[in-house]
Amino acid sequence: MELLQQVRIIDPTRKVDRLADVLIVDGKIKAIAEQITDYPAQASIINQSGLVLATGLADLYSRSSEPGNEARETLLNLAQAAAAGGFTQVGILPDTFPPIDNVEVLTALQQKSQLLSTNSQGVCLPRLHFWGSSCNTTNQMNELGELNPEIFGFVYHGDLGSLNILRQILEYIQPWQKTIAIALHHNELAGDGVVREGEASIRYGISGNPGFSEAAIIAAVLEIVAQIPTPVHIMRVSTKRGVELIADAKARGVPITASTTWMHLLWDSDAVGSYDPNLRLEPPLGDSQDQTALIDGVKQGIIDAIAIDHQAYTYEEKTVPFALAPPGVIGLELALPLLWSQFVNTGKWSALELWQALSSRPRQCMQQEAVQISPEQTADLVMFDPKATWKVERNNLKSPAANTPWYNQEIKGKVIKTWHNHYFTVNDHQQSVISKSQVHRL
Repeated sequence: MELLQQVRIIDPTRKVDRLADVLIVDGKIKAIAEQITDYPAQASIINQSGLVLATGLADLYSRSSEPGNEARETLLNLAQAAAAGGFTQVGILPDTFPPIDNVEVLTALQQKSQLLSTNSQGVCLPRLHFWGSSCNTTNQMNELGELNPEIFGFVYHGDLGSLNILRQILEYIQPWQKTIAIALHHNELAGDGVVREGEASIRYGISGNPGFSEAAIIAAVLEIVAQIPTPVHIMRVSTKRGVELIADAKARGVPITASTTWMHLLWDSDAVGSYDPNLRLEPPLGDSQDQTALIDGVKQGIIDAIAIDHQAYTYEEKTVPFALAPPGVIGLELALPLLWSQFVNTGKWSALELWQALSSRPRQCMQQEAVQISPEQTADLVMFDPKATWKVERNNLKSPAANTPWYNQEIKGKVIKTWHNHYFTVNDHQQSVISKSQVHRL
């Protein structure tokens, strides 16, 4: 039972950004008012200045190393990292080993997820949603009918050089109106490029991936979806032209949503000059014009969501030359503070705009009900301190992985607590918490 005094409430669903008191009892929001004076004596009071109370974050897709690569990170590690980063929902991509392409693998992961939640000992862990793989490595359709009732969407990561299989999948699942997310980087136009083709690839002597490799596939996919109106989510948009094509398709009523990753918003291809293997991403970082278009696209809602695309690796896997490094970084614990610092603190985005991209719009992409901060609602909340500073190091991370360009650096902003499913998790952070009886003694 907590009374949160003069917290900054950010509710992107109702477009609320204001200061108020909030009383939470047994996992439910009992009252919200400018000042709450009538509250139970046993309530803990949190009255630290500058705290943000907002709806829980939702990540559309991240990668689980379990099953198959538990040495990198377990499912429990991932869930703990997500909770520490303020996420109450996380989508798990199907490219595990073995992949989530049959009911047996899916059921095992669901049971493991449920077991983690049951044995969490009162600690809030996010709800894990599982994507199903729509086709196998030979570009043949999986048994989608068996997977359909148990997943919240499919992922197409097949060969985009031959789009006929994608057409067949869209036609097959159209009656279900279940989202299919499309990974754009599996196409022959991309070649073996590991950075964006252009000045950066020439300057740093690294093979380039042309921006048109993404734009051409987006254009083709949009034309197909315009004729076969199955809900499609375009993953990892990284180019200015991609944003333009998506804006045009939305204006024409094509049933699509889109996301970019948090890393593509914070970095551009010039950063590759450091040869930091933690900047080896797929798709590669765009140039400054791409980055600006993505930032504006998120602000305008053309890009619906910011995805974390969390991917853990061992030290040995990632500590190799840039071009040989496997693509991906961890991010569930880092995305919110770094995005807040870069965009909200600088005035480029409002706090509501950031939360729309990390909370309400990802849920819309998942075809889920909106979460609100209002009385009698079950608490699906995160409390965030934008002023807290901490060092990104092993002792402060829930994930055992360290593949991030911010490792051993101090960053500003930290999640203090999340509420979800009647439990909460508290991060190590000094708080001003006193009981009502202590108030009277004071």
